[in-house]
Amino acid sequence: MRNKNFIIIMTVIVSALCLYYLSFSFVARSVQNDAEAYATDAQGNVNHDKQQTYLDSIWKEPVYNFLGAEYTYQDVKENELGLGLDLRGGMHVVLEVSPVEIIRSLSGNSKDPNFLKALARAQEMQKNSQEKFTTLFAEAYREVEPDGRLSRIFSNTANRGKISFESSNAEVINVIDQEVDDAIERSFNILRTRIDKFGVNQPNIQRLKGGGRIQIELPGIDNPDRVRKLLQGMANLEFWEVWTPEEFSPYFSQLSEHLDKEEKAGRLNIGRTSAQTAPTAGDTTPAAVQDAAADDVLAQAAATTNDTAAASNDTTALASADQAKTDTADALQSLQEEQMGVMGRLFTMMPGGIGANVRDTARINDIFQRSDVRAIFPPNMKFLWGVKPIKGDNRQEFVEFYAIKKGRDGKAPMTGEAVNDARQDFDQNGRPEINMTMTPAGAKRWAKLTGDNVGRQVAIVLDNYVYSAPVVQGEITGGNSSITGNFTIEEAKDLANILKAGKMPAPTRIVEEAIVGPSLGQEAINQGLLSTLAGLLVVVVFMIAYYRTGGFIANLALVFNVFFILGILAQFNAALTLPGIAGIVLTLGMAVDANVLIFERMREEAAKGLSLRDVINKGYDKAFLTILDANATTFLAGFILYFFGSGPVKGFAITMMLGIVTSFFTSVFISRLLIERSFKRAGKLSFSSSFTDRLFANVQFDVMKWKKPAYAFSLAVITFGMVAMAIKGPNLGVDFKGGRSYVVQFDDAVPASDVRGALLDNFEEEGTEVKTFGASNRLKVITSYLADDESTTADEQVKTALLQGLEEYKNLNPEILSSSKVGATMADDIQKTAVISLVLALVGIFIYVMFRFSNWQFSLGGVIALLHDAIMIIAIFAILDLFGISYEMDQIFIAAVLTIIGFSINDTVVIFDRVREYLNDNPRLHVSEIINPALVHTFSRTIITSFTVFMVVLVLFIFGGEILRGFSLAMMIGVLFGVYSTLFIASPIVVDTMKKKPQPTPAPAKPATQAQKA
Repeated sequence: MRNKNFIIIMTVIVSALCLYYLSFSFVARSVQNDAEAYATDAQGNVNHDKQQTYLDSIWKEPVYNFLGAEYTYQDVKENELGLGLDLRGGMHVVLEVSPVEIIRSLSGNSKDPNFLKALARAQEMQKNSQEKFTTLFAEAYREVEPDGRLSRIFSNTANRGKISFESSNAEVINVIDQEVDDAIERSFNILRTRIDKFGVNQPNIQRLKGGGRIQIELPGIDNPDRVRKLLQGMANLEFWEVWTPEEFSPYFSQLSEHLDKEEKAGRLNIGRTSAQTAPTAGDTTPAAVQDAAADDVLAQAAATTNDTAAASNDTTALASADQAKTDTADALQSLQEEQMGVMGRLFTMMPGGIGANVRDTARINDIFQRSDVRAIFPPNMKFLWGVKPIKGDNRQEFVEFYAIKKGRDGKAPMTGEAVNDARQDFDQNGRPEINMTMTPAGAKRWAKLTGDNVGRQVAIVLDNYVYSAPVVQGEITGGNSSITGNFTIEEAKDLANILKAGKMPAPTRIVEEAIVGPSLGQEAINQGLLSTLAGLLVVVVFMIAYYRTGGFIANLALVFNVFFILGILAQFNAALTLPGIAGIVLTLGMAVDANVLIFERMREEAAKGLSLRDVINKGYDKAFLTILDANATTFLAGFILYFFGSGPVKGFAITMMLGIVTSFFTSVFISRLLIERSFKRAGKLSFSSSFTDRLFANVQFDVMKWKKPAYAFSLAVITFGMVAMAIKGPNLGVDFKGGRSYVVQFDDAVPASDVRGALLDNFEEEGTEVKTFGASNRLKVITSYLADDESTTADEQVKTALLQGLEEYKNLNPEILSSSKVGATMADDIQKTAVISLVLALVGIFIYVMFRFSNWQFSLGGVIALLHDAIMIIAIFAILDLFGISYEMDQIFIAAVLTIIGFSINDTVVIFDRVREYLNDNPRLHVSEIINPALVHTFSRTIITSFTVFMVVLVLFIFGGEILRGFSLAMMIGVLFGVYSTLFIASPIVVDTMKKKPQPTPAPAKPATQAQKA
C-alpha cells in the first residue's frame, strides 16, 4: 500500500482532534451531573432553580484543564457537541423582513394609485416566483404604468443625494435594492443582539439564502409568547440626555444607607460578589447579555441569563463548593466586602462612570425594582444598562450603568425617525468614526439637544440598551454630525447600522415556527440512541457472519467512522438532530457498501488462484474507482439537499455528506491498514465461508428477457398511485401546504376520528386532519384554519380554538407537546425548492455519469431509473394513503427521496463500472453481449448492500420514532425499487439506446492476373 505512513499519520491526527473536541461534551456532561447532584435533596427531588444557579456560578470559572490550558464552563459549553431542538426542546422560527413596508417608507408612504397597484401586483407575483421582490416590483410597475418614472415617487427628502427627479427607473430600483438589503442586514443585527441578551444557551441565527428571511433556533425556550414579542417588535431608537455622576451620586448615597440598614436588619441577603476589578478603557467588548424586552433596569428583575446568577444565592460560594470554606483569603475578602457596604460590593468605577459585574446585574435589577428604592430617586430619572460588557481581570465582565434623564412627558427628546442616514467613515487621523445626517425636522431637534448638553453625554439607545454615549463638544447645526470614540471598524459599522435602524421601519413576521417540548425532546434522544445502537448491531452481526475476519475488520473501520462523524461535528460546532442521527444510522448501512465491493472483488480475484497478497492488492485497487464514483454521486445528492434544505433537512444532509467522506476514508484506507496488519501477523485472512461462497455461485438470469414485464409493472404501479392521489389528494405535510400542527398527549387513548369531529366546529369546517402519532394516547392535529394569516393574533386564535375543541376531553388532561406553523408563502417556496432540488440532483448526476463513462446512454439509463424510483415512492405513498396507512409528504420525505436517488445511482454506477471494464477488455463486443455477465458478477454485491441498508432502515422504522417513520418507510421502498430499477430499468435502457458498432468489412482481394502483372 502506497503512502501508508501518511494514512497512519492522518488517522492519528484526526483521531486526536476528534478526542479533543468530544472531550468538551464529556466534561459538560460531568459538570451537569455535579449540578444535578448538588440540587438533589434527600428524597431524590431535583431543584432546577438551584441546579441552574450552580451552573451560573461556574460560568466563568475553570472546569477543564487540557495539557495546561484551562477552559471555563462557558468555553466548554461553546465547544461541546450540541443537540438540536428536536432532541432538547426549544423553538425554531423563520422571520421574514417585509420589503413592502421598506418600499412604502422609501416612497414617503406615497398614495400614488399606480404605485400601490404595482406593490399589490408584485406581492401577487411573489407567490409563484423565486425572484427578489424589488425585481418583481419593477416589473409590476412597468405593467401598470409602462412610461411611468419611479423617480417622481421616490425623489423626496429622505432619499436626498441618492435619488433625484432625473434618476432612471433602473437607478431607482438599484437604490431600493440596496436599502432593502441594508434594512434586512440591520434587522439581522438587531435580532442577533436581542437574542444574545435573551439568555439562551447556544442560540443559532442565520440569514437564509435569497429573500429577506432569517432563521432562528432557541434551545430550551419555555415562553414562546415572550420570544414572539421580542422578535417581532420594531426597533426603538432614541436619543436621551444623561445625568452626570455628580448629579445622581447623592441619591446613590441615600440608597446605600438604606440598603446597609436593610442588610443589618436581616431583610436583605446580598451575599458575596465577585471581585470588583475595574476594567480599563482599552478593554475589548464582547456581545451583550441582558434581556432586551425590559423597559429599563427597574423592569428587568426577571431577566436572568447564563451569565447572571439568581440574587438569592451565594454564587461564588457555589462555584467554590469543593474548596475549603475556611480559606484565609476568602475570610479577608468577606471582611473587606462588609466594610464596603452593599453599594460598594455591587457597583464599581468604570471609564465612563459607574458599572457592575455582569453577574451582579440580576440582583441589582431586583433591588431597583422595589417600590421603596424607586421612591429614593426623582421621577425623571431612569436607569439603563450599556449593551456591551467590558472585560476586566480574572475573566470578569463589567457593564456600564447609565442614569437617563426623562422629559416632562417621559418621552425621548429625539427618536430614530430624525435620522436620515448614517455610515462608518474615518476621521482625519484615520480612526473609525460614524457620520450621521438628520432630516430637516430632525436637524432642528438635534441642534437643540446638542446645544443644551455641551460637555455632557447624549445616550444613543436602541431597544432600551445604551449603545454609545458620546460627549457633546458643541451645538451641532445643519444636521450633519460625526461620532468619534475608541471604536474598532466593526463597532463603528455596527453603530452606524443601529443609527439607521430607526430611520426605516422593517417589520418582521413569523412565516415558519416550531416548538418542541422538553419531554418530546428526551423521547427523541432515547429513540435516536436506540435506533443507532440497533442499526450498528445489525451491521456488526451481519458483516462478521458473512465475511468472518474481513467482516470484523470492516466493523472496526465502521466504529472509526462513527467516531469521526461525531468528532468532526463537534469541531464545527454543529448540532446533532434527530434527522442527523438518521443520517448516521443510514451511513452505517451505506458504509458497508465499500467493504462489500472490496471483499467481493477479493473473492473474484481469489477464484483466479492468485496469492493472498495479490488478492488484497487487486481487490482494493480495482474497487477504488468504483467506490469513488459511487460515493461522489451520493455526495452530490447530499450537497443539493444541504444547499436547498432548511432546518432538520440541513442537519440530515450535513451528517450524510460527512458520513460519506469519513466512510470512504475508513473503508478504503483504514480497513486496508488493518487487513494488511492482520495478514502480516497471521499469514492468512478469511473473508468468506463455504456458505457464502455457494450463496450466489449459480446465479443466472437474462435481464433483457424481463424488461417488458418490468416496464409494464412499473407503469401499472405508477398509474395506480396517480389515480389514488387524484382520488384522495396528496397527503402533504404542513411545510408543503401551509397551516399549523400540534402534537397533543392525553392520559389515555382517544380515537382520532372523535377528536377531529370535536375540532371541526371550532376550526370553522376548515381542512383538519387528526391521526395517532407514535402512541395510542398521542395525536397529531393538522389544520389549515387561518393558514393565510401569519400574525401572532392568528396563532393565538387557532390555539384557543384547539383548546376549546379539546374541552370535552379535559378529564384526560390534554397537553400540547409541540407545535409548528408554516405560512402560505413559505410553503410555496418550500415546494418550489423541493422540485428544484430533485431536478438539480438528476441533472448533476446525469452530467457526472456522462463525464465518468463517456456515454450519454449510461447517464440516460441511470437518470430514468432514478426518476422511476422517486415517482414510485410517491405512488406507493399515495396507494397506502388510499388504504388508510397515512404518512405525510414533507421536507423529511423529500430528504428520503433524494437519499434514495443517491443510493440508487450508487448501485447503478457499480454495475456500469463493471460494464465499462468489460467493454475496455473486449472492445469488439456490444453492451448487450456483456450486460448479463456484468449484472451476474455484481449481483452478490447488489443484494448484500441493499439487504444491509434495508435492515438498517427497518431498524430506524421500528425504533426511530414517529418523526422519522415516514422517512424510514420511503427509504425502505426506495431501497427495494432501487435494486429493481438498476436491474430492469437502467440496464435495458442503456442496451436499447446504444447502437451496435458497424463491423468493418474486409477489402476485396485483387485478381490473381493483376497481381502477376504487378
